[in-house]
Amino acid sequence: MEVTELPKLYTLFNAAALLHIILGLAMIKIGQRKPHIASMVIALIFSAAFLACYLYYHRHAGHVKFAGAGLSRPVYFTILFTHIPLAALNLPMILLTVVPALRNRFDKHKRMARWTLPVWIYVSLSGIIIYLMCYVWYGPPVRA
Repeated sequence: MEVTELPKLYTLFNAAALLHIILGLAMIKIGQRKPHIASMVIALIFSAAFLACYLYYHRHAGHVKFAGAGLSRPVYFTILFTHIPLAALNLPMILLTVVPALRNRFDKHKRMARWTLPVWIYVSLSGIIIYLMCYVWYGPPVRA
């Protein structure tokens, strides 16, 4: 696999994580604890795979510039500039949500999950949109 193919792969990992986050939420809402745990563990694995591929790609491919023009630019950069700080916050939030669950502190887990879940969903979904805008709809990106 070429480095240039990694954005496709890490976006698939991101989409799979998003699917399992939503599935995990649905499972806990109907009281299915074991399927909830399974879905969330799978979401964590896909998110970790995403992060590893993403970091590897940007380490080897360097910075890429958005190739879109006109109205697509402010739309793209608005999504990107909301995505970046939330993505940086996402990992510690996930850890602060998972650790209490591992310690059977479900009161803390639930309290933190109320904040983590929407951020994780937004970061995953906006990451997919960023990929589509940068690599599919207005791409390929320009190498800086």
